[in-house]
Amino acid sequence: MFRTRTSAAGLSIISNSFLILLKVVAGILSGSISIIAEAIHSGIDLMAAGIAYFSLRLAGRPADREHPFGHGKVENVSGTIEGALIFVVAAFIGYEAVRRIIREEALQFLTLGIAVMAVSVVVNIIVSRHLLRVARETDSIALEADARHLTADIYTSLGVLVALVVVQITGLNVLDPIIALMVALFILRTAYDVTKRAVGGLVDVRLPDDEEALIASCIMEHFGELLGFHELRTRKAGRERHIDLHLVVAKSASVEEAHRLCDHLESDIKCKLLHSTVIIHIEPCEMECEECSTSSCPLVQKS
Repeated sequence: MFRTRTSAAGLSIISNSFLILLKVVAGILSGSISIIAEAIHSGIDLMAAGIAYFSLRLAGRPADREHPFGHGKVENVSGTIEGALIFVVAAFIGYEAVRRIIREEALQFLTLGIAVMAVSVVVNIIVSRHLLRVARETDSIALEADARHLTADIYTSLGVLVALVVVQITGLNVLDPIIALMVALFILRTAYDVTKRAVGGLVDVRLPDDEEALIASCIMEHFGELLGFHELRTRKAGRERHIDLHLVVAKSASVEEAHRLCDHLESDIKCKLLHSTVIIHIEPCEMECEECSTSSCPLVQKS
């Protein structure tokens, strides 16, 4: 259950709606800025989950005439919006926390607040782990961003929970806005990470080194049939990887032989890097084949 990308995003929407309701009630009754901050944080998570849900549905559409490379970058746009939303909520929480430090206010119904934050921690642990697992299985940036948000919620909720317990024991109400301020600083880091990852796809950052090394190893496994490669270019849009390169073959190779080699390489790369589109441009060697295999040909990329 909830094993697909869209159903997992739906689960996040349900859990966030439930937690928002609990936190808003507890925050209003207790007067705790840290609980209200957590309610706002969950509200942003709910909005982000909704964005992720609809972006995943759009990103899952096949390529069409207007979008020949597919709709994968919708996920990157979604992740960028989510990151921006986290920055906004962090700024609001920080402002309200500073205001409460200046104007200390007494808290009430702390037991209710403590119970609500404990429930929030448990629910977010279960849901975030599930979302992260599905995100890795489906290679979804939007779903991973949603899971990271909920993971941040776990730590911030734990901090609020501990603060409320300490306030109840000691009566130091100023701890409540101080913890809220720490929550704001913590989620700024999450906002930065999510935004950096999402924007990287929008500006066509190349694939990670380990993935490019995997591509190179796939190619060089066929060194007896080819002479080398160069102009390797990679990028990622959502979960879709786009790879293109120039392959150097012997002058004597026929079109059929070169085509068969390209098909084989494409299949190998796609098996090791799922959701990949591979484009290979064939080039004949400019030097003698024997010389290419034993010395430095300008067309051959050293792996």
